[in-house]
Amino acid sequence: MTAARADALVPACSDSPHPLYQQVKDRILEGIADGRWPSGNKIPSENQLVKELGVSRMTVHRALRELSQEGHLQRVAGVGSFVSEPPRQASLIELRNIADEVRAQGSVHRARLILQRRQALDGRLAERLEQPVGTSAFHVVLVHYSDELPIQLEDRWIDPRQAPGLTQIDFQEVTPSEYLLRSIRPQEMEHVVRAVLPDASTCEHLAIEANEPCLRLERRTWNQSQVVTYAVLTYPSSRYDLGARYTLGPNAQPLRQDQPQRQDQPQHSEGLQQPDPPHILATSTSRTYP
Repeated sequence: MTAARADALVPACSDSPHPLYQQVKDRILEGIADGRWPSGNKIPSENQLVKELGVSRMTVHRALRELSQEGHLQRVAGVGSFVSEPPRQASLIELRNIADEVRAQGSVHRARLILQRRQALDGRLAERLEQPVGTSAFHVVLVHYSDELPIQLEDRWIDPRQAPGLTQIDFQEVTPSEYLLRSIRPQEMEHVVRAVLPDASTCEHLAIEANEPCLRLERRTWNQSQVVTYAVLTYPSSRYDLGARYTLGPNAQPLRQDQPQRQDQPQHSEGLQQPDPPHILATSTSRTYP
């Protein structure tokens, strides 16, 4: 991350017809417009703004909150406020390694391991992995960072019979996606995306506030008709978009009336069946900050 420049700001004036918090907002917006704080850069801390502008902490806090709500700033709990960038996208169709996505932007990826162990499957997880309840599976939880900014919480379950050598892998050096792509050739994927509010644990791991909406991608991957892995990937919505674009192609066939789609699969254009495999036209990567 690039540190905020220490250029002095013009103090707020109590004689102005504009409220103090609006003057603070105006000073910050001026600093963004004149290039003092480019997109993705950190602005001065609340303490610095209080000192330079000669206003109360409450006034500065209101100004930063409103600028964040208006989309000018992104506030990261425990880190500071950053000038917003246009959100980028990650492919919703492709199976990609998040470390490669981060590096492709010229940023540094790292992963922090939270949990790595064998664990018995409860009813819901057994259903997701299509295994009997109580079956032992490999469970790994990590936080992925881009230049020290957390962008993804990964909670993944893997069938150890289809991915040998799991216990010897250092997932802080090799991501689960990278390892699985080396070990197997995925033949089928299922993606379900939901908008959720984070629980306390997610807020802590991703350094976000409790009212920050998140995108939650649930992904299942099959190989030889068996579920290899079930992953729940949670992204702060202000730092990440998910999207895909594909063509149906000339071989798209109408769905038969007796050929219903599974409820948990994404619906496609009415009366058409998605070609296999889809033709990716454009993809991009997760939003990060310099």
